[in-house]
Amino acid sequence: MRGTRRLAVAAALAMVSVLFASGNVSAEEAVASASSTAQLGYALDNMMLLLAAVLVLFMQGGFAMVEAGLNAAKNTVNILFKNMMDLAVGVLLFFAFGYSLMYPGSAFEGGYFGFGGFGISEAAPEVVEAGKLHPQVDFLFQVAFAATAATIVSGAVAGRMKFGAYLVYSAVITGLVYPISGMWKWGGGFLDAMGFHDFAGSVVVHAVGGFAGLAGAIVLGPRIGRFVKGKSVPMPGHNLAFAALGVVILWVGWYGFNPGSQLAFSTGADVAAVVLVAVNTTLAAAAGSVVAMLLAWALFKKPDLTMALNGVLAGLVGITANCDKVQNWEAIVIGAVAGVLVVGGILLLDRLRIDDPVGAWPVHGLCGVWGGLAAGIFSDEVSIGTQLLGTAIICAWAFATMFGLFWTLRLIGFLRVSPEEELEGLDLCEHGMQAYPPSLVAESQVFVEPAGTRSATGQSLVHAAEPAVGR
Repeated sequence: MRGTRRLAVAAALAMVSVLFASGNVSAEEAVASASSTAQLGYALDNMMLLLAAVLVLFMQGGFAMVEAGLNAAKNTVNILFKNMMDLAVGVLLFFAFGYSLMYPGSAFEGGYFGFGGFGISEAAPEVVEAGKLHPQVDFLFQVAFAATAATIVSGAVAGRMKFGAYLVYSAVITGLVYPISGMWKWGGGFLDAMGFHDFAGSVVVHAVGGFAGLAGAIVLGPRIGRFVKGKSVPMPGHNLAFAALGVVILWVGWYGFNPGSQLAFSTGADVAAVVLVAVNTTLAAAAGSVVAMLLAWALFKKPDLTMALNGVLAGLVGITANCDKVQNWEAIVIGAVAGVLVVGGILLLDRLRIDDPVGAWPVHGLCGVWGGLAAGIFSDEVSIGTQLLGTAIICAWAFATMFGLFWTLRLIGFLRVSPEEELEGLDLCEHGMQAYPPSLVAESQVFVEPAGTRSATGQSLVHAAEPAVGR
């Protein structure tokens, strides 16, 4: 009996020991599983943001194609060169100090200006988990946005601005102007403290570029022959296939721009937010294009490709600030309004005799303002008064600083090429090379004015596809 009891006690102790050991293994496994999940979330968030950054960087190619296609063949090399330098110069200056101006750290929250140090001063996160971003990939995503703001101006000043002057402009907007106003919202500055909402940059990126471009177009003046005896003279782009391809590239790249701005992709809630943003972006672009086409068709009796293309971009710009706050039907309305605004903006510039060859201000400036205001109109969580004030401040900052820079460059004779150089083409006079065989460029100089109403993009709204190419 005593032996049986001892045996039972030993068996019980053995079972307790096994259970205790089993408990330890489960706890260790649980810790290991949690650590693995955290690392997986961290990896997913950072890799998806890297992919989004690459998509936004690819938008530079879209801008280059749109701007080159809507301008004369003799300026193609110049336009491509400017778009490349926007990116190259912008990356270096944004790395040197622009990034730290825009994200100076928590000590400057609610302020107007701060500086966190040269280069990427932020250290890698000590805790690796979902929601944490490595500063290297964060910089890559942010510098792609900076380059986008800079390159918008290239189209507005095309055909008459010195290449050296453009490099000065590109350095100033990427290194100083864009990072400072960006800090006011995305860096925790005073606009962010006020509750100003701009999810992915209708105002912070696009309106900054659009109003900078407007300043450049005003100070430069129109291209030779663009307005004659008070009348608007069309200067059709040399390759609408390039322009259409560029818009498609930009549309695809926008899926890095808007969904990427969620900055988190590893939870169910993150995924729901990302796909809502993506669908809203798509619907707004489509609505902008259709409405711009229909409105131009009604006004000018012919469907105009350039208006439909700019309508796509208008819808994309208009939805960018608010795509996280609105529902699908509201996104369609926002895009449709942007389609109306871009046509109206192009005609307004034409009436004011402001030469913007690609419609940069109507697309990015005017529709950027609309995007900022729409966030307050369609979302109960955002104040329309705050949106009005924040949008006005950022647009005024971009226009005033860039107007001052362009005016200074003009005063010292470093802004615009000579009339002879402009007529010859910037490719030859500025770079000593051409994108096309000389015979093709020479033929394109013969300008035949088509009949019909004209748009400020330089296209004839009746015969935009005619083979004649503007001077």
